[in-house]
Amino acid sequence: MSWIVLRLELRRSRSLVLWTAVVVAAYGAFIAGFYPIIRDNTKLLDDYMKVFPKALLAGFGMEGSLSDHGVFFNTYFSSMLWPVVAAMVGAILGTRTVAADLDRGFVELPLSTRIDRVRYLAASIWGQLVALAIVALAAIAGTLAVGAIVGAGFDAGRFLLVVPLLIGFGCAISAVAMLLSVVTLNRGISAGIVAGGLILMYLLDIVSKLAPDLAWLGTVSAFHYLGTIAAIDEGIVPLEGMAVFAAVAVIAWTASLWGFRRRDLVA
Repeated sequence: MSWIVLRLELRRSRSLVLWTAVVVAAYGAFIAGFYPIIRDNTKLLDDYMKVFPKALLAGFGMEGSLSDHGVFFNTYFSSMLWPVVAAMVGAILGTRTVAADLDRGFVELPLSTRIDRVRYLAASIWGQLVALAIVALAAIAGTLAVGAIVGAGFDAGRFLLVVPLLIGFGCAISAVAMLLSVVTLNRGISAGIVAGGLILMYLLDIVSKLAPDLAWLGTVSAFHYLGTIAAIDEGIVPLEGMAVFAAVAVIAWTASLWGFRRRDLVA
């Protein structure tokens, strides 16, 4: 029964996942395509970057030379596009199973069968994980494919190291969105809180880099743990970020399962 629910969740997500994967793959291919231009004009770009304060550049993910693969990917994808994509997919999938389905009366149908609430919601969680994994892999695949064509010299193994980090970030957002949807039973409120929280954490991360005395603020921001530079440039597995995102996702999903089992869906 749980497998059937999972198949249903994946089927319901297919359009969102397909088109999001196409977009991020195309974007990854695009940035990989112009990487050789940046690499061939490294000195000119580095001289230009010296005009800006280092703290300001760090705030936008430019912690080094753009010709470095890690800095390049972190600047143009990890700190720019992926937070938006992960927030969109995570908020949609995380709030759909409870708040959105309750609003349109769909949730009453599966819950009227022999499957219990916990297994039903758990199948949805697996669906979120699979969907985010597909989108993250699509982005890396597009980057590596075109990078190989243009001779960018990207290390596939090191780029793949960041996939679990990207998935973890998305799962943390999706899990929090699901928990909020269980608590509020309102998709708009849940998505709004998630969006507002991400904006606040982004600002905290920027402030922590601009003001050394406030560096501690970065530790409470999800963006602080999303850096992909060390993984791609040095081959260091981003264990800290993966652990933080995994912890948030597991705690929020577990709380969602517990809360949904007892939640009065009529209230």
